[in-house]
Amino acid sequence: MSVLFSPIKLRGLTLKNRLVVSPMCQYSADDGVATDWHFTHINNLSLSGAAMFCIEATHVEAIGRITPGCLGLYSDACEAALKPILHSVRKHSSTAIAMQLAHAGRKASSARPWDGGQLIPVEQGGWQTVGPSAVPHKEGEAAPLALDAAGLKRIREAFVDSTKRAARLGIDAIEVHGAHGYLLHQFLSPISNKRTDEYGGSLANRMRFPLEVFDAVRAAFPADKPVGMRVSSTDWVEGGWDLAQTIEFANALKARGVDWIDASSGGVSPLQKIPLGPGYQVQFAEAIKRETGLPTIAVGLITESKHAEEIVASGKADMVALARGLLYDPRWGWHAAAELGGVVEAPPQYWRSQPSTQKALFGKTTFGAR
Repeated sequence: MSVLFSPIKLRGLTLKNRLVVSPMCQYSADDGVATDWHFTHINNLSLSGAAMFCIEATHVEAIGRITPGCLGLYSDACEAALKPILHSVRKHSSTAIAMQLAHAGRKASSARPWDGGQLIPVEQGGWQTVGPSAVPHKEGEAAPLALDAAGLKRIREAFVDSTKRAARLGIDAIEVHGAHGYLLHQFLSPISNKRTDEYGGSLANRMRFPLEVFDAVRAAFPADKPVGMRVSSTDWVEGGWDLAQTIEFANALKARGVDWIDASSGGVSPLQKIPLGPGYQVQFAEAIKRETGLPTIAVGLITESKHAEEIVASGKADMVALARGLLYDPRWGWHAAAELGGVVEAPPQYWRSQPSTQKALFGKTTFGAR
C-alpha cells in the first residue's frame, strides 16, 4: 500500500492522503479581494487528488501585501469574495481547505513577478513598508519603518482578525507564514532584525514576536482545527538564520501546540546561495521531525511520484506539498495514485476518465449508459 496515499490526522482533521497543494501566490486580487481567477484556480486544484489545498499567502493588512495583486483577508469585501469560491469547492470536492496567513513586512510594495518583482516606490503607487528594523531588503532600496509597540500590537490584532474571518468562512486549517523573508522571518533572522529591545538580539528575543503571533492565531481559531507554520529552515547566508535555530523555534512552537512545520528555506537576503536540486529541502523536514517529533511537510522541487512516496515512506516527512508541479499538471495526484497503487477521490463527472487498467483509481464507482 502507498504511504503517500494513506491517511493522517492533524488535531480534529483527518486527511485521506499525505499530499498537499502548497500555497501559491496568484497576484490576481483587487485590493486584496479574490477575483474570478481565484474561483477558477482554487476550484481546479481542489480536484487534484491532494487531501488538502492551501490558499495562497493571504495578507492580514493592506500594507502587508507582497504586491498590489496579492490576496488579503482584512476587510468585509475580502471575506465576502471568498464565500462563493469555498461554497463551490465544498459542493464538488471533499479536499480540506487551509489558508496561509501572512504579512510581507519589508518585502511588501513589490511589483508582480511578471512586471519585474521589484520594490515599487511610494511616488509610483507603492507604499511605506514596515519591518523589525529600518534595514532594506536590497542595497539601495528605501528602508522599511521599524515597528514600534503600537505597530506590533496592530499586526498581532490583524492576524487575529483574519483568523476569525477564516474561521467564519469554514477554513479547515491555518498555516502561519514565517518563511521566505516575510515579516515573521524578518524578526527571526539576524540579517534583518537589528533591534536592541526585547524583540531583537538573542534567539529568544528574535523568536518572541513570531511566537506571539502564533499564540494569537491559535487562540482565535477553533480548538479542534489545526494550525501549522511555514519556516525558512536556513537563510543560506553565513551568519543568518539556520537549521539549529529553526529546531529551537520548532520546539518552542511544539510547546504552544503547533500541528505541523512546513520546512522551506531562503528569502530574507539577495545574497543567498541555494544549491537547487530535486528535494533539496527535504533534509530540513527530516531534521526537524527527528529533533522535535513534530509532523513535517517537505517542499521544494518534488515532482516525481516515486520521490514523494520515498520521502513519506522512509519517515523523512509526514506530508509532501507541491506547487509548480501541480500548476503544470493539475491532476498530479491522480497520476501519482495510479502509479503507486493509491486511491483518490474524483467527482462523478470525471469517473469515466480513469484508465482501463486502473478501474479502482477513484474507489468504488458505477457508470451506466443506455
